[in-house]
Amino acid sequence: MIVTPLHPERIGEVLRLMEFGEPYISARTLSDYWLYATLFSSTCPIAVADDGTVAGAVMAFRSQDDPQDVYVQDVMTHPRHRRQGITRALLDSVRSQAEVWGCRRLYLTSEPDNHAAHASWTALGFVNVPGDHEVNGVSVISDFKGPGRHRAVYQLTLT
Repeated sequence: MIVTPLHPERIGEVLRLMEFGEPYISARTLSDYWLYATLFSSTCPIAVADDGTVAGAVMAFRSQDDPQDVYVQDVMTHPRHRRQGITRALLDSVRSQAEVWGCRRLYLTSEPDNHAAHASWTALGFVNVPGDHEVNGVSVISDFKGPGRHRAVYQLTLT
């Protein structure tokens, strides 16, 4: 497997990959992925499997509100390639870039009922940020992504 920045010629593959994430991830538009590939490629890595296919992808961005933060928007590994360290490798790539920039943390959000994501984030060292209520043992912040959009928030502190 090779981890490399997203390039425009791989956009279609990434869009199809993200469709595997339903209902928790919604594939974005071709225009969105073009922007990720041309403006944010240093924090939007893809994993290319030995057969040349896109096995995983992360879309992440440095925060405009707090440049010390990198927000991880989407993380997806193809079902055929799960449990092979792809998510860890992709997030390590994002983490490395964040550290080059001197950022203090990576953070992401998840649906409170996405138990697989919760297990993954905690196994990767992310901490569930205390919220204002819990759902099945997961701390949740109400209205985090707008009215009625309650999210579990996870962060990884960088040194």
